[in-house]
Order: sequence, then C-alpha cells, then structure tokens
Amino acid sequence: MKKIVLASQSPRRKQLLEWAEISFEIFVKETDETFPEGLTVHEAAIYIARQKAIAVEAEVGEDAIILAADTIVVLKGRIIGKPKDRKEAIRILSDLSGNKHVVITGVVIKQGKKEISFADSTEVYFHELSTAEIEFYVDNYKPYDKAGGYAIQEWIGVVGIKSVVGDFYNVMGLPVSRVVQALKTFEV
Repeated sequence: MKKIVLASQSPRRKQLLEWAEISFEIFVKETDETFPEGLTVHEAAIYIARQKAIAVEAEVGEDAIILAADTIVVLKGRIIGKPKDRKEAIRILSDLSGNKHVVITGVVIKQGKKEISFADSTEVYFHELSTAEIEFYVDNYKPYDKAGGYAIQEWIGVVGIKSVVGDFYNVMGLPVSRVVQALKTFEV
C-alpha cells in the first residue's frame, strides 16, 4: 500500500482527512508562497500547492502520494493574505463585512510523474459586522495563520456568515470530497 503524505501543517486539513478516514502522514517543507505575475487566482493557488508538493516529494521520494493545497481569499479581485497582526486582521475583516468574497483552494496530488491538480472555488457572503464583533473575534481567536483572517468553523463563521455557495470544506482549507475522488485514481 502506497503511503499518502499531506504536505501541510494546517490542523484543518488534517482534521478533514481524518473525518474522511484517509490514512496519511504529515510532512512539511517550508516553501515560498509567491507566484509568477500573470497567473489567474486559480492558477496561483495551484502553483503554490505544486511548489509544496515538489518540495515534499524531494524529501519523501516519488513512491509516496503527495497531497498539497493552498487556499487564497479573493475580495473584489484582490488577493487577501494572512494578517500580520491585530490591526491588519481587523482591517481585513472590516473589508469582508457585508461583502461577498471567494475562497479558492488549489490542490495538487502527485506521485512520481502522475499529477492531478485543480482549484475549487466557494463564494462566502458575510453579514455586516460591527467593530466590536470584529475585535472580539480577533482578540479571542487570533486568526493570524488564516487566509482572509478568519476560520469558517469558528465563532465568526457561526454568527457572521450569511451564506456559502459551494463546498463548505473548501473554505476550511480542503475540498475533501473532490480530493477523495481524485485519490481513487492513484494506486493506494
């Protein structure tokens, strides 16, 4: 049986694969998360995921099935990264408040020369959030490791999100159902 290696330190991706009852190991190699100019946001997410997969493959070998992902949040055509500090997290969430944004997760599953890659998109609509609500969330949940400055499965998702169009789990960081279908094409 070939081993599956998750090239991510995200506790959310780990949890989603566990919920899907997929046996895997975690191996993370620090990689640059920049991308060449001119790529679409979907291509950028896949490009970054591919860089993660290649870096891990160099360490664990070509026999392993490498699963890598990268999540990007896009608001009005602008990529929203991970907030550096409290002030930036508050600014990002203030921008998302009352608006629609798109969460895109690029996925690369690689084993030697075989590769499947795709990007999944989900629209997320926020209610209008007060400054007090935003500050409460930032101060209590410290969302500094999250694209877009929030996690849908936390308090802000429960009270602040009006609706989601697409895969909820994609917003958590991995379109797990689509990943499971893709993994079926590999020799596990």
